[in-house]
Amino acid sequence: MLTFVGKGTAQTCDGTLRRDFLQVGALGAIGLGLPQLAAAAEAGKIDPSKSKRSAIMIFNLGAPSQLDTFDMKPDAPAEIRGPFQPISTSAPGIQISEILPLHAKIADKFSLVRSCFHRGAAVHDAGWQIMQTGRQFSGGVNTPHVGSAASYLLGRRTDLPPHVVLPETMGRGGGNLPNGQAGGFLGKSHDPFALMADPSKPDFKVPDLLPPENIGTARLDRRKRMREVVESTIKNFETSEAARMMDENFQSAYRLMTSPQARDAFDLTKEPESVRQRYGMNRFGQCCLLARRLVEAGVRFVTVNTFLTVFDEVSWDIHGSKPFTSIEGMKNIVAPMYDQGYTALIEDLHQRGLLEDTLVCNLAEFGRTPKVNPAGGRDHWPQCFTVYFAGGGVQGGRVVGASDPIGAVPADRPVEPPEIVATILHSLGLDLETHLPGPAGRPFPLVDFGYREIRELF
Repeated sequence: MLTFVGKGTAQTCDGTLRRDFLQVGALGAIGLGLPQLAAAAEAGKIDPSKSKRSAIMIFNLGAPSQLDTFDMKPDAPAEIRGPFQPISTSAPGIQISEILPLHAKIADKFSLVRSCFHRGAAVHDAGWQIMQTGRQFSGGVNTPHVGSAASYLLGRRTDLPPHVVLPETMGRGGGNLPNGQAGGFLGKSHDPFALMADPSKPDFKVPDLLPPENIGTARLDRRKRMREVVESTIKNFETSEAARMMDENFQSAYRLMTSPQARDAFDLTKEPESVRQRYGMNRFGQCCLLARRLVEAGVRFVTVNTFLTVFDEVSWDIHGSKPFTSIEGMKNIVAPMYDQGYTALIEDLHQRGLLEDTLVCNLAEFGRTPKVNPAGGRDHWPQCFTVYFAGGGVQGGRVVGASDPIGAVPADRPVEPPEIVATILHSLGLDLETHLPGPAGRPFPLVDFGYREIRELF
């Protein structure tokens, strides 16, 4: 942030306060249009046939129980199989839990990966990091979110940011680790744009997209010209890399805030009431609807956090006793909301002809213990869990991999986080052999050597 103190003086710092970018002339973390796109396409690093592709990542904070949702074990002992019954789906041979009846109706449009695991700690933010970046946080190297990496290589399509997080970035996870929802070593200019608002609220507004009410158009233009003061008063700073980035970020912010297209994309009042009701008038449902509007308007990557934290909020974190969620709470509160919002998104994308060009992936930080604990819940379990994909070239109605008879470990086709990240990047048309500019300017591979996309999905 740049703060003007008086004529001929200025003060710099690394942090950027929200809503300050027009007050002082800078906004970071919304993404830039990049010339790398044309160069990468020319070099064969991007598949031009997939140039229209976008991705929506739904991240299920708290981690759903695989045994109570998508990988049920009805023949296992009661303490393993849990209280729910499997039901048939629209995909022949695939059964899922009775608590997701709307999922069952559209199972022919998504495919399950039942053999996912990772070697990270059984701590929420450790799982958030590894599942969204494909790497564990170690040695101080903070790998960028897969959406930030894709945005860096592909750039923006419109005035809208290339990567948006809804409704806001993740909160605390208990491990004091990076949560994976940042630009990492690519820099803050490649952090996703975080909405920081609840789109289900009647007075919903986008805090950082529109100018503060006390700044009219004329004053907005004056703020835009404020950098002239910088140029005339702090020449040394103006020649620095920080100044160049600040100038680019400001121009990007100004374009975003004055764009009718951006205003329209975030304006949920333009949707028929029946459509909003179909998604569910709750935070998750309206975020799913907003995600559809954003990819329709040209946003390349949208991350939807089902919940914001595992503390003081009903979530998938079903330890069974307060302050966490019970299995009954999952059945009566979490599952119905999630079932409605996700299926509305898939059906809406399909009906609008957008699903083939929009990958929708549903991830979580780990699974839950095969055995129900004494409190009637399940605890953290990174050894085996289920993720699933729809659209973006993925064939629906498939199951990749399998877990053992109690859902404890992969029994067939183990899948690790780098393969999930590779699958997302492959769907977007990126060559997995591409490198990013890593720490100290050294080339950093998009995906670690030896890992590829989950080919069985395509």
